[in-house]
Amino acid sequence: MRFINREISWLSFNERVLQEAQDPTVPLLERLRFLGIFSSNLDEFFRVRVATLKRMVSLGKKAKKTIGESPKKILAQIFERVITLQNKFNFIYQQLLQELEQENIFILNESDLTPAQGAFVRNYFHNEVRAVLVPIMVDAIEEFPYLRDHSIYLGVLLSDSTGGNKPKYSLIEIPTDNVSRFLVLPNEGIKNFVILLDDVIRYCLDDVFYIFPHDTYKASMVKLTRDAELDLLEDFNQSVMEKIEKGIKQRKKGKPVRLIYDAAIDSEMLDYFLKRMHMKKGDDNLVAGARYHNFKDFMNFPSLGNTHLLYPRQERLLHPNLKQNQSIFQVIKTKDVLLHYPYHSFDAFIDFLREAAIDPKVTEIKITLYRLAKNSKVANALINAVRNGKKVLVVVELQARFDEEHNIFWSDRMRDEGAQVIFGIQGLKVHSKVCLISRKEKGEIFQYANISTGNYNETTSKIYADHSLFTADRQITEELQLMFEFFVNTYKVPDYKHLIMSPTQMRKRLEKLINKEIDFAAQGKAAGIDIKLNNVADHDMLQKVAEAAKAGVKVRMIVRSTCTMGSLSDEVRENIEIISIVDKFLEHSRLLIFKNDGDELVYLTSADWMIRNLNSRVEMAFPVFDQGIKRELLDYFNIQFRDNVKARIMDDEQQNSYKKDQNPPFRSQEQIYDYLKEKTEIKKMTLMGPTADAKSDGILSVASTTNVLIKK
Repeated sequence: MRFINREISWLSFNERVLQEAQDPTVPLLERLRFLGIFSSNLDEFFRVRVATLKRMVSLGKKAKKTIGESPKKILAQIFERVITLQNKFNFIYQQLLQELEQENIFILNESDLTPAQGAFVRNYFHNEVRAVLVPIMVDAIEEFPYLRDHSIYLGVLLSDSTGGNKPKYSLIEIPTDNVSRFLVLPNEGIKNFVILLDDVIRYCLDDVFYIFPHDTYKASMVKLTRDAELDLLEDFNQSVMEKIEKGIKQRKKGKPVRLIYDAAIDSEMLDYFLKRMHMKKGDDNLVAGARYHNFKDFMNFPSLGNTHLLYPRQERLLHPNLKQNQSIFQVIKTKDVLLHYPYHSFDAFIDFLREAAIDPKVTEIKITLYRLAKNSKVANALINAVRNGKKVLVVVELQARFDEEHNIFWSDRMRDEGAQVIFGIQGLKVHSKVCLISRKEKGEIFQYANISTGNYNETTSKIYADHSLFTADRQITEELQLMFEFFVNTYKVPDYKHLIMSPTQMRKRLEKLINKEIDFAAQGKAAGIDIKLNNVADHDMLQKVAEAAKAGVKVRMIVRSTCTMGSLSDEVRENIEIISIVDKFLEHSRLLIFKNDGDELVYLTSADWMIRNLNSRVEMAFPVFDQGIKRELLDYFNIQFRDNVKARIMDDEQQNSYKKDQNPPFRSQEQIYDYLKEKTEIKKMTLMGPTADAKSDGILSVASTTNVLIKK
């Protein structure tokens, strides 16, 4: 089987994001925000993946042996694909500008302003912007100024129209940390006007450089992307936190991997800047871009009150088994509860922690944290638990890329309050998401758990689609206890019977489950595997899946991002279907279903199928025992696989063709919301008691609802 290069496959995913920006059925301002997501994704791709490949170039043949191809060859393919996508991006942006104007929204630049608008902009500049600007006169200093990653700069050429003074060059960092990227101008009737901060500064350059005799200004944007990999050298005199903090500082001064500049930049200014930066026009990390960079800011483009240009707001659902002002422990003790974010509210998990913090019977809280929100309610709830006398153990993964600083901040806070904070296991990232609460009931310790496919982060829970299981099942909680004991005493690896853990056993256990399906197929029994993951790039696992398909096992895969499975033989291809769904919510949940001759085995997991997840991270796949929840997850997968609106077919040519069939339009994220909402309403009707006219009102049973959604 031929494999697709991982980086090229990821770029194909980002093209699917770009497709959302181009889709006329997506609300207009949401399309603009998808351009911002595309841009943000691409920045991170260069900081991490391109930077890694550039590091590997110097390894020569050793690098090729490691990744299967020459890093130089891959980099060339990447830049070729990126240029194509960037051109498509620019075309879509121009298209969106025209559509915005049809909605009476006009994005102006400094040359479009009327005298009245110009006066408004200049007043705003003096009151809000001028004081935070730090212009650097480049030609007056010996060393070229340091350009920060994430930041954007105006390169300014100052000229004298009389020719009496030599040109001068300056750099101005756009202060988006202090001032909004967008300024809304006074409207004129139904017409709305917005100008970018960059153009506010361009308009007022004469107020910036008034002390010079120059009277002509040319300003173009430049942006430098740096290597973001943390270089954690072994220094046994430093703590893990000290190493991470040092690594973050080093990251901010990482090697340049991409310099983007406005293609319309003055050629003399570009030559001057490149010479001062010790770069040449032929360098492969130079990219001629459009007028504006850091398009990620467009994710926060003002709505101007145009709600019809945004996705309709959906009310977060309350789980039918969780009621306000009812102990969540009482519910979980009798029945497992599964939440689906963002359809269900993350507040249920916060309430779980808050109740534990003040419950006199709760003795201990143990939790793993991977990505914490900036203003984390989770961390605050844990601090409250400490203050209420609970023993709190927090396993924090400091190396959650780009969230290290938040994690360090909250680790310090929790440790200062008295929580026991440990930083995982040396050499292994702790990526599993688990919370275990111990409660003393009638002299016995009883445990309650939450296990999630997503981070304990209330911010991302609003846009990431994840599953979160509450359970008091001893088969699960007793093994979670062993896992936390392992974090404290890493010399003893537990023997898990129900949980599937990496790096110790996950690969072998998954292969065993796949082999079992192969055996069922050979016996003519029901055999199939449903896989939903973010990334699938582990060649051994893909080979195993292909082997199963060749043996007659029906394989359905939903992969959001990277999938490196390439060309397949006809006998394999006929048993494998792979789709990717990109829609308003980011598909982040991970679900594995093994048909098991009709008695399905269902697992939720934190692990993608990548070498790092299976070999060098602490990851978990956990079984779902509750039959009702198991059925719900089977429905969830089937609803998603029926999508014929936002699903793309993943093939070795990476065409990102939309999945089309003869059925009516079926958009899975909307259908899942309706499915879960109907279950909530049915539960309410059940609690109210049977009514004589239920059937006449069109009320469906859960079974009939599922039948309508899945088989319609």
